[in-house]
Amino acid sequence: MTPHHAGRTLTAGLVGYGMAGRQFHTPLLREAGCRVTDVVTTDPGRRAAAEADWPGVSVHPDLTALLEGSRPDVLVVASPTGRHVEHALAGLDAGIPVVVDKPLALDHAGAAAVAGRAEATGTPLTVFQNRRWDAEQLTLARVLAEGRLGDVHRFERRWERWRPVPKNRWRENAVGAGGGLLLDLGPHLVDAAMQLFGPVTGVRAELRALTTPTEDDVFLALDHASGTISHLWAASLVGAPGPRTRVLGSAGAFLVPGHEDSPGPFDVLAPGDGTTGWLVRGAESTPVPTAAGGPADFYRDVARWILDGGAAPVDPADAVATAAVLDAARRSAATGAREAPAASGRVDGP
Repeated sequence: MTPHHAGRTLTAGLVGYGMAGRQFHTPLLREAGCRVTDVVTTDPGRRAAAEADWPGVSVHPDLTALLEGSRPDVLVVASPTGRHVEHALAGLDAGIPVVVDKPLALDHAGAAAVAGRAEATGTPLTVFQNRRWDAEQLTLARVLAEGRLGDVHRFERRWERWRPVPKNRWRENAVGAGGGLLLDLGPHLVDAAMQLFGPVTGVRAELRALTTPTEDDVFLALDHASGTISHLWAASLVGAPGPRTRVLGSAGAFLVPGHEDSPGPFDVLAPGDGTTGWLVRGAESTPVPTAAGGPADFYRDVARWILDGGAAPVDPADAVATAAVLDAARRSAATGAREAPAASGRVDGP
């Protein structure tokens, strides 16, 4: 359904038009019936792409120029991770609702500072945790709500791929500035685990750099206050990826084999159209109907949030808590010990 609210279509300004801005946000904004009116980029090729994708769009050399010349309904921060805090604070101080691509910041302190500024200014803030709207996550959430697994004692999710020759881009090369899989895929993995099984009390982690300057082999073990343990993987040097989701409970298991990047033979285990994953009890397996919803629902919810006064699609406090878990993972990898995430309280902004 296209969100037209009181005769209005949500307008968006995109800060950045690289992979995140053009490949992830643009298609979902368009599918949700929103319109990009402003783009920030200095790259001539990206400028041309924005003008082709959104006829009549205003392209600005920096965020200051956008804020001085335009006022879209929402500012979408899709710049490199190291600049998320800077750009989010500028939008919040200008009084424009802000969507920040994950992660909200490089660390817990930065994430809490942005959330604190949003509270102090009264400006709406949310975070692009779009994977909450994946069929896999929605279907699993429904299975859990129905109690079909009984008491869940372990949640596993893997984002593994075979990429022995890494791509030459900032995400693979930017040490300390947001590069690496912990801050690229880690926010999705941790957010999914906490959305399903609640707060985290302890973290054990292994982080390695096998083919890139920053980590491309990540394993996290999370202890949830609920008693569930989550095991999460993100890795680029995996010739035989494991099941992307496996959830073990007292009444059975939920299994989603393979991944979109998995090689051929693993795909034969996938259920057919209209289903996502299997309920498994030993030799017995039953395909699970896919839950309703999809990724563009994030921006449909953004439109309701901004134009109709609905709830934020993602509570910024969730992103702050996720950042605390990722910080604890770095400490655990360095010490070899179980580390507790920092309390996710408000931190004064810079």
